[in-house]
Amino acid sequence: MIEIQAVSQRFDGPSGPVDAIRDVSISIRKGEVFGIIGRSGAGKSTLVRTLNLLNRPTSGHIILDGQDMTSLNAESLRKARRHIGMIFQHFNLLSSRTVYGNIALPLELAGAGKAEIDRKVRQLLQLVDLTALADRYPAQISGGQKQRVGIARALANDPKVLLSDEATSALDPETTKSILDLLKKINQELGLTIVLITHQMEVIKMICDRMAVMEAGELIEHGSVLDVFRAPQHPVTRAMIGDVISQDLPKGVLQRVRARLAQTREGEGQDHLLRLAFTGTEVEEPLLSEVVRRFGLDFNILHGQIDEIQGQAFGSLAILATGNKDEIEQAKAFMRSRGVTVEELNHVIAVD
Repeated sequence: MIEIQAVSQRFDGPSGPVDAIRDVSISIRKGEVFGIIGRSGAGKSTLVRTLNLLNRPTSGHIILDGQDMTSLNAESLRKARRHIGMIFQHFNLLSSRTVYGNIALPLELAGAGKAEIDRKVRQLLQLVDLTALADRYPAQISGGQKQRVGIARALANDPKVLLSDEATSALDPETTKSILDLLKKINQELGLTIVLITHQMEVIKMICDRMAVMEAGELIEHGSVLDVFRAPQHPVTRAMIGDVISQDLPKGVLQRVRARLAQTREGEGQDHLLRLAFTGTEVEEPLLSEVVRRFGLDFNILHGQIDEIQGQAFGSLAILATGNKDEIEQAKAFMRSRGVTVEELNHVIAVD
């Protein structure tokens, strides 16, 4: 559906050229919700603006539904942009127009007839649950309602893709959830591909199918949300996941584990600190009991949490496993064969 091929974006800065994006390549599938996350300055908003060529990339290609957007002339690009809706953090509504008028604007600009505009606007008002507010002005409605207007306006020309640039970051948690629920409803009912830019991992966890992580203009990690949460590869990703699913041991527990590991010797009674990540039905299986029976290990559960990602259970567990080296390795291999991600933390926890 969308191919971002080796895209780079360079701007002229006061001290010389600034590379906002460097050689980013991502494939986004038709009908999925794809999240792009990063801290402030990571380049994620710059990247999303290249998708509709509000920013023309310095190099690389944007392929949308088989069409190379970067090769289009001005007129062809205007037509192609009608298939791309965009919603913004600060809503960008016209204060002089009513809710109805703001939603109607793209249709008016496209030359639609009065009856067609009325039919489409009323359909969209119902979709975003704002029928009763059609005649109000932006100053008379809440932030969440303004964003619903922005979403309806973005859908007016029946786009193939909806771009969301930090669309919930100005909203409170309850309103954020309602807007994300609406976006998921739109994705499912209309089959719309959604590309969602955010700095909040909670947003990714709630709505996205797959994700990419950016840092300093570069793509540092990508994959399905479940896979990235199970086994994050980059320290930045681990830190951001830790904001919503804590994987750090409490300070007192950490000190005691470090003291115990410092006394560990090779051979019988060796201690290993393991982090286990479970998903789906794995969470419900008595796997640790089976491992204890099979391999004769002692387990001390130090820290754990169960959450939900995209309707699937996700569990993270830190355990101290005691046994000889061969038994530990066999137990780790057995758990991995059952779909559990197993990470050895002895080397991680040994230092501050």
